[in-house]
Amino acid sequence: MKGRDDTPEASLVERVIAGDKVAFGRLVEPHLPRLLGLARRMLPFADEAEDALQNALASVWIARAGLDPQQPVAAFLTTVTLNKCRDRLRRLKVARLLRFTALDSDVPVAADQPAPDTEIADRQMLAHVIRTIDRLPLRLREALVLVAIEGRSHREVADLLGLTEKAVETRVYRARQRLRERIDFL
Repeated sequence: MKGRDDTPEASLVERVIAGDKVAFGRLVEPHLPRLLGLARRMLPFADEAEDALQNALASVWIARAGLDPQQPVAAFLTTVTLNKCRDRLRRLKVARLLRFTALDSDVPVAADQPAPDTEIADRQMLAHVIRTIDRLPLRLREALVLVAIEGRSHREVADLLGLTEKAVETRVYRARQRLRERIDFL
């Protein structure tokens, strides 16, 4: 029977620790779409999300000696990405406070060629929902994004955020409740 350290991921982690950049690319590549999606949901601008993910990957590379070949890398990558998103959000908050930037979101929406009035209404509703999610307190937004949008279990989110499952459940409930209060159709 193979042990945990005999998996292809464990082998890649060992090569990454040794400084193999190609192995690092192979290790993180399957996680990139999910991590970028997470960053885009946490941050108001796509370019901020891309920068946060790039910083997260650079941080993982720099701290590669701390990787554990016996632990799955997905949770570690998610945690580092969330931390970089938090850092960016703090900077954006300071910039907003100092009025250096305007934080109006550009909301890209894929068009399926609906009727123009339907498309306009849908875009407006989506923009309203995104703005409402962006205004949630960070602790509620993180739990909501990870559970409702990323599709993670309460247990996974609890492990990622260092909480109990009940705390995650409560945060998701409160986030949804606040959304319902602010958006009349939910």
